[in-house]
Formats: sequence, structure tokens, C-alpha cells
Amino acid sequence: MVREMKDSGLEWAGVIPAEWTTNKGKYFMQLLARPVDENDGVITCFRDGEVTLRSNRREEGFTFATVEAGYQGIEPGDLVVHGMDGFAGAIGISDSRGKGTPALNVLDCSENKKYIMYLLRTMAHTELFMALATGIRVRTCDTSWKKLRELDYIIPPTTEQERIVAFIEKQCTEIDALMADVQAQIETLEQYKRSVITEAVTKGLNPNVPMKDSGTAWIDTMPSHWALIPAKYMFHNSDLRRIGDDVLLTSSQKYGIISQTDYMERENAKIVLANKGIEDWKHVEPYDFIISLRSFQGGLEMSETTGCITWHYVVLKASRTIVPKYYKWLFKSQSYITALQRTCNFIRDGQDLRFSNFSQVPLPEPPIEEQQAIASYLDAKCTEIDAIIDGKRQQLAVLEDYKKSVIFEYVTGKKEVPVA
Repeated sequence: MVREMKDSGLEWAGVIPAEWTTNKGKYFMQLLARPVDENDGVITCFRDGEVTLRSNRREEGFTFATVEAGYQGIEPGDLVVHGMDGFAGAIGISDSRGKGTPALNVLDCSENKKYIMYLLRTMAHTELFMALATGIRVRTCDTSWKKLRELDYIIPPTTEQERIVAFIEKQCTEIDALMADVQAQIETLEQYKRSVITEAVTKGLNPNVPMKDSGTAWIDTMPSHWALIPAKYMFHNSDLRRIGDDVLLTSSQKYGIISQTDYMERENAKIVLANKGIEDWKHVEPYDFIISLRSFQGGLEMSETTGCITWHYVVLKASRTIVPKYYKWLFKSQSYITALQRTCNFIRDGQDLRFSNFSQVPLPEPPIEEQQAIASYLDAKCTEIDAIIDGKRQQLAVLEDYKKSVIFEYVTGKKEVPVA
């Protein structure tokens, strides 16, 4: 029997089953204001929909408030919608007791909370929330309680809400298992790529060549005909200032050294363009290397363009004849990055690295023809590995889209969960 449908009156949802209704959030949801206990840990509402103590995910990489003004208590089972990141899927049900920032909407609900959670995520994925954007910051929108309470929600009968939730969770568990398998394959490939790079830049391409102790802890052995050179004799710190109309550059681990306008176009994002003090920015030329704030975790970046970059960064120019692309790969090898990290007194994300840190890590110097051979090999090999990784990431994207479509079809009643 074909289910009778009707117009929901909601542009994003289209038709819904005739017996379903719609209702504003303020009539079935309630904004909570729980007190905070001094022993509460901080809870975060992540964009993947998990609402949990930060310590359950990771300890580092978070920004911590010095004054916790307006923090609120959160209990297991509370429905939480992030007031700024809800549009990106930061909507879930807490699994922990703790405290959260005022940016979190902590809600009670007279309907099935998990159904409303899935419905809210669907509303986010259909970009309904983006229509609420008030320009408070890039890549966010206002999903405050003031707006959530006035939105119209699709409400099936209670028993059907329960069936929908059970079906969606079963389907999502299966999809998540497939995604976890693909993600594991990606991580294996990335680890393989790291090992290929390290092996090539520190051992060369000939497995039968005689080896010797390198003289530095971060390499152990290297080909006996290679030299080990103090970094300060291989590269020097350039303080050459901006020349003429040098374009403003930015350092990105994703794209390397590119213009700020190019970065904004690629990321579809806005960054604040400097208009004062740029005469003190540093001139950059092709094959210069840049030490940026992110070099602590991702190595140095090689420029392939001319321009200028913020004076906070270190610009390195070769003092000897080299093949720049060999050192591009060397400076991206995990063993080199680890050695660079060990030059610091403390470890944190965004560690400020200087030329003095760089100078503490001696560098291998293969013969020029070997530098070229290694660079060419890694260019080809890593392109091959990256192509496989990209294919796997496309699989993840397809699975993620399928998961969203399953949730949409059932929370809007386009498909009906069979009655057992």
C-alpha cells in the first residue's frame, strides 16, 4: 500500500506522511541551565556529532578558557546543539557529566531525543542553518536557542520515532564500519608514504651501498659516501625585505607557499589581509624554504613562487649547490620533523621555531646526481600513493553522503521503516 503524503510546508523537507505533523521547537524542547560542579571536566560538542569530555578524545590541541564565565552543567542524555558549529553537524547527545561553554545549547525534549538529534543533523546538512547565518565568523552561523526554538520540526508519531531511530542506528553502524575500514586503509597508506620518504632521503635508493654511522642520532646510518653538514652551512637566514609589489604569501601545509588570494579561493574562506607593516615582510623566491608556526608539526615548506611573507617566519636560502626538491622531501620526513621538535624546550601545537632550532639538526648531503634521483623518485612514488589515497577519500565521501541520505529519507518519511 502506497503511503499517503502531504506537503510539509517546509521547503527543505518537501512532502511528509499525511499523519505526521510539524511543530515549533519551543513547544517540545526546553533550554536547560544546569549548575556546574567544581570537579566537572569540560565537554565539547564535536562536528562529527559526538558530545563528550574533551579528555575522552584527546588532551592537546584545545583552547582553554582562563575564566569560565557562563559555563553550564551537562548530564548524560542531554541533547546538545553547538550555537556556532551546529550547521556543520555539531549536534548530539552527551555521554558524560561535565560542563560546557555558553556556546552550547543544552536541551531537554518531550519527543524522542535521538529522533530530534537526527532531524537536526539533517536540517544542518540541507543547509537550513546556513540560512540563519549572521556573519559572526567565517564558516559558522548562529544556531542559538533563540533561533532553534522558532524553527518548525517534523514530528512523527512516538512509536514511529522509535522505529526510525532503531533503523537509522542499525544502518549507520554498518556504514560506519565500512568507513572505519577505508580510514584504516588510508592511515596504512599514509604511514607507508612516510616510511618511503624517510628511507629515500636518509638511505638513498641503492639498498646494496655500503653504510656508515651518520654521526647524528636522527639518522643512525647513511651511505658511506654521503656527507653530514651543519645546517647553518647548508642554508642561511635571509632577512631581505619586501621588494616592490611582492604579492602577499601564506604558508600552508596543505598547499605549500601560495598567495593569500589563492589560498582564499581554494579554501572558499576569508582571511584578514595585512595592509600595514608589509614593508617589513620578508622577500621570498622560488626554492626558498620557510619555517612557519606549523613547521613544528609538519616540517618546512618550499616556495615555488616569488612574493613576501610575514616577518614572523624564517626564510632560508641555500648556501651551497643543492637540488631543492631533495631537501623539500627531507624537511617533510617524519624523522627530520621529530629531530626538529627535540630542539625545543617544550612541545605544543604552534611552537615558535627559529633559525637557532634549525641550526641544531645537521643535514645529509648526497652527491648532486643522487639528490636529483631521490627527488625524482619521491615525486613519482608519492604522486602514485597520493592518487590511491585520494581514491579512498572519495570512497569515504560517497559513504558519508549515503549515510546522510539514509537519515534524510527516514526522518522526513520519504521511506518507511517496516513494522516488525
